[in-house]
Amino acid sequence: MAILIDENTKILVQGITGSFGGRHAQLSLDYGTKLVAGVTPGKGGQKFSDTVPIFDTVSQAVNETGASASAIFVPPPFAADAILEAMDAGVELIVCITEGIPVMDMMRVKSALKDSKSRLVGPNCPGIVTPGLGEKSHGGCRIGIAPGYIHKRGNVGVVSRSGTLTYEAVFQLTQMGYGQSTCVGIGGDPINGTNHLDVLKMFNDDDETEAIIMIGEIGGNAEAEAARWAKDNCKKPIAGFIAGATAPPGRRMGHAGAIVGGEDDTAEAKKKILAECGIGVAETPSDMAKTLMEVWGK
Repeated sequence: MAILIDENTKILVQGITGSFGGRHAQLSLDYGTKLVAGVTPGKGGQKFSDTVPIFDTVSQAVNETGASASAIFVPPPFAADAILEAMDAGVELIVCITEGIPVMDMMRVKSALKDSKSRLVGPNCPGIVTPGLGEKSHGGCRIGIAPGYIHKRGNVGVVSRSGTLTYEAVFQLTQMGYGQSTCVGIGGDPINGTNHLDVLKMFNDDDETEAIIMIGEIGGNAEAEAARWAKDNCKKPIAGFIAGATAPPGRRMGHAGAIVGGEDDTAEAKKKILAECGIGVAETPSDMAKTLMEVWGK
């Protein structure tokens, strides 16, 4: 199963002719992902990497190739419109990698999502990986910027606000011989399309996922909300880590959403809530997989 994407998912890349989008589109192809189209206005009719057709619009790409997921590598001033274009074209899963989208633009996107059948992951996120069954998980679906080679197909779901800590958790699991079902980087912006609770619910319903690592950080209440839901509804073992333990109140971290506004959104407060909800709490990033094994009884 896995969640959101699997090895058969057809994806397109918006902004495929840019240096950043093109580099990661090629890495997805190398990983065995079914990348079937690119979109760059004005460059329709060209090809990427000699095999992937480029279209002027998302609707053309979807109609011609049947792509159901999109990766967005579009500069911040135009990224919100790229998300809305993908929504209008009926793309089921939209993954926005772009960092620095104006908050007012994301408010417009968030409002449009309420009446849409599309799911947005991000923005300002590393994307999603469902590892494949081949050597070094080749043949899996990689949307975004995560390094594919560190993944291994298995039974642990990973959800994180931090890209770097997503990779760290995945690498620890793989080194210990435990693969991942799906790894979801939800991004660190204050307004995003998918939160911890959304992903926990999907992992809870997924037969392939047997255990979960949830990585959060200071700012907001999403981790606490997810933990309280998990206490009453999720029987799968969960390990959590909260970044930003040394940040003083009012300090902004790297993510726009990581701003402590009061006592309840500090790292210590979140760690306490996670523990009270039966979630194993890793004290350092190096202990994430180890903490999961202790909760899981492995």
